[in-house]
Amino acid sequence: MSTLTLEISNAIIDGAFRRARDLRLAPLAVAVLDEGGHLKTMQRQDGASFMRSSIALAKAWGAIGMGVSSRELGKMAKERPHFMAALAEVAGGRLMPVPGGVLIRSPDNRIVGAVGISGDLSDLDESCAIAGIDAVGLIPDYGKK
Repeated sequence: MSTLTLEISNAIIDGAFRRARDLRLAPLAVAVLDEGGHLKTMQRQDGASFMRSSIALAKAWGAIGMGVSSRELGKMAKERPHFMAALAEVAGGRLMPVPGGVLIRSPDNRIVGAVGISGDLSDLDESCAIAGIDAVGLIPDYGKK
């Protein structure tokens, strides 16, 4: 796969929403970005508050922009708070250094995009992003080994 198509992006969201239903999570917003950080698709479940889409986008945008998951950005924030403060300034505040922003890797390990999810606890948001990426046969990179 050379690019993240609209069909694949929508299937990622479908997989994420399936996981959310199975876990009975609060309503989610999901953003899928391509490798250049451009929005491919976004959906917000009925009942998700209006800021959830912006938070999901910030999780994905920070991940793709830095080449690490938003979980890893959270670790950086603890280890290097001055760097993270400067990065947030450079990013125009469009960072969310908590779990829920997951890189999408191709079978040959190239970054092809990122998923950001917001709506429930950050770890649960992240689990839905992972499930969505797994559902399409791509590799979720969320920083846990």
